Amino acid sequence: MSTIKIIDDKCVGCGQCANECPFGVISMIERPEHPKKFKLAKIDINKCVYCGTCVEACKFSAIELQKDEPALAEVDNSLYKGVWVYAEQRHGEISSVVFELLSECKKLSQELSVPLSAVLIGGADISSKAQDLIERGADKVYVYDDPALAEFQDDPYTSILTALIKQEKPEIVVMGATNIGRSFASRVAARIKTGLTADCTALSVDIQTRNLQQTRPAFGGNIMATILTPHHRPQMSTVRHKVFKEATIQKGRQGEIIKVTKDDSLLKNRTKFIQFIGDDSSKINIADADIIVSGGRGLGGKEGFKLLKELADLLGGAVGASRAAVDADWISYSHQVGQTGRTVAPRVYIACGISGQIQHMVGMNSSDIIVAINKDPFCPMMKAANFSIEGDLFEVVPRMIKNIKELKK
Repeated sequence: MSTIKIIDDKCVGCGQCANECPFGVISMIERPEHPKKFKLAKIDINKCVYCGTCVEACKFSAIELQKDEPALAEVDNSLYKGVWVYAEQRHGEISSVVFELLSECKKLSQELSVPLSAVLIGGADISSKAQDLIERGADKVYVYDDPALAEFQDDPYTSILTALIKQEKPEIVVMGATNIGRSFASRVAARIKTGLTADCTALSVDIQTRNLQQTRPAFGGNIMATILTPHHRPQMSTVRHKVFKEATIQKGRQGEIIKVTKDDSLLKNRTKFIQFIGDDSSKINIADADIIVSGGRGLGGKEGFKLLKELADLLGGAVGASRAAVDADWISYSHQVGQTGRTVAPRVYIACGISGQIQHMVGMNSSDIIVAINKDPFCPMMKAANFSIEGDLFEVVPRMIKNIKELKK
């Protein structure tokens, strides 16, 4: 167990450790009994992650850190070959994020000179989708089909993929950073005792070491971190939707479809699927929309989203929102765009009353055209936009609606 403590006699209360702590878990407290009235650093043990930043920052050696590093099991990386994409399906249809992953992972497999494989788990008729994956670039498709697997459930899906990974030993496994992927990938990684990098926005490989370089936003999107898993295999990542272009369809492309031998012991399940209840608050999924009309704190309340919905419907688009609007309960979470919501890449993104905090920008900065409507001409969104309209959105948006209706007559 790791431990960290402040050595009272050495601490001079300079506060440098508190300034440098990236997690804000160090505070400075008064100690009037000290002859020089120095303050004392105090660490919130319940929140400390033992990163050691404070130890390096302290010039007086007043912080003592002992980390219990678990012994790393030696892994023969040469036993692991191949790049895998988990082919997520919902109600029997392949999710579009899978085609994006196939496009990017094809490049990785070619650099590593290994086949690109897809893993398809689903109901009895899911095998019919295997050829679609081959035509999008997969060289092999592992299929595990069973009526009990028609809908995603954690226990059996995790057991099946874990067993398949242990048997076939791929060196890289990639999933979409969807609701399913985020739940699923972490369980599999824990079972096979490997690392997992979540919400990646870029992937590349070091040919010499065959290490996967997994890049993702960190510290609220203020920096980009590139993470390696050098001591474990396979290397696992989840990748955000819409950060890569979909693989093109190559009609008639040939590949190998491998039916995985069924093992009923893998189908054990602690839960029961009862019903899927979809979000019917929007006709179009914002992740797939070509046009998104998004609202933020500037809308002032739920009523403002009715105006945005009218504009979105006229344009054949979807309604999005900032985290502030969702947290205020003005609209459901399924509409949230940003680091803690959906990543989108529409042709047109119309930001109404959104200031443009970095957490929101990382979720929509791949949009082809950004239109910003805001009273503040100096906010980040207005600076990032291709077209900025300074003004009251409750005056601008109704005019847009009126003009579009006239054009459609």
